[in-house]
Amino acid sequence: MRNYVLFVTILLTAALSAAGCSKKNDAGKAEVAPSAVVKGVTLEDVKLVAVPELLEVVGNVRARTNAVVSPRIPGSISVLRVREGDRVRKGQLLLQLDAQENQANAAVAAAAVDEARRGLDEAVSHKKLADTTFARYQNLFKEQAVSRQEFDVRQTEKDVAAQGVARAESRVKQAQAGSRASTTMSGYTRITAPISGVITSKQADLGATVFPGQPLMTIEDDSTFQLELALPENIATRVKPGSPLQVTLDAVGLSFAAKIAEIVPAADPASRTFIAKVALKQKGLKSGMFGRGAVSLGTTVNGITVPKQAIVERGALTIVWTLGKDNIARMRIVKVGSKTGERVEILSGLSAGDRVVVSGVEKVTEGARVE
Repeated sequence: MRNYVLFVTILLTAALSAAGCSKKNDAGKAEVAPSAVVKGVTLEDVKLVAVPELLEVVGNVRARTNAVVSPRIPGSISVLRVREGDRVRKGQLLLQLDAQENQANAAVAAAAVDEARRGLDEAVSHKKLADTTFARYQNLFKEQAVSRQEFDVRQTEKDVAAQGVARAESRVKQAQAGSRASTTMSGYTRITAPISGVITSKQADLGATVFPGQPLMTIEDDSTFQLELALPENIATRVKPGSPLQVTLDAVGLSFAAKIAEIVPAADPASRTFIAKVALKQKGLKSGMFGRGAVSLGTTVNGITVPKQAIVERGALTIVWTLGKDNIARMRIVKVGSKTGERVEILSGLSAGDRVVVSGVEKVTEGARVE
């Protein structure tokens, strides 16, 4: 309202100044300067037409795929190879942790595997000796050269040796499993990129101590984006995947028709909205950009539309040029609504029957005569 009053004041001042600058003829009468004449413009009569009922909702551009990188073990960052804005590929080393305890555990586990293998070799040697001795005593027992008790002792030694080999093999498997676990834990000191993309944020610096699950950085796949719009819950049942809408991305100057690809089935209890996702294929997008969507509610209302080239932006004012019966151009402040194709809905400022300049608006000035 303040802008409107200021604008009217400026117009009145300009009119008074023009009146004050009027010339007088020889008879002493004031002469009014002739109005400028404008040619080569196109006019359109304003009519009430059926306008689709649209609801404008807002949202943000997000990458369809992103990953938050976190450590699995505690440690301090000893190597940091990336920063915000760097492009990385899947499997690329991002940073390395100094976790001496895990590395020591891996070394101990590797030594335990060696010890278990030596124990297995020893058990196998004992078993071979026990088998050979048992075979010799078995022949002697058949010839009745040894007693039954001596034969039973050698047979027992053979069985015990076989059990010793089995226990040694189990210890080797156990040590190997422990070594793999320790090696895996030690490998967690090297943190690599889970996906290819761009580093959009980094929450830790070189030398910082980190803990399991702590976010270190975020990687976004910048090859695919989507617009996430907040739909009020009172229209959630009227909008479905596949519903058409007009998307506007002011930061890159884009406006295009699209369809809702997905609607999250759960509402946000704080805002009472559902998230609708719209796939974007346009170039030059960045995560976090502001976006608007004009969602069709499937009904129409009577309204006024004009070609978008008829709209003139002057600072905070939105105007159109109208012509009266005297063909004199006058500035008209309007409030615009949604855009549908090449036309813009006018919410206020125009009435049916008005004549509007729709092309050549750059030629028109206040008070000019249009021919």
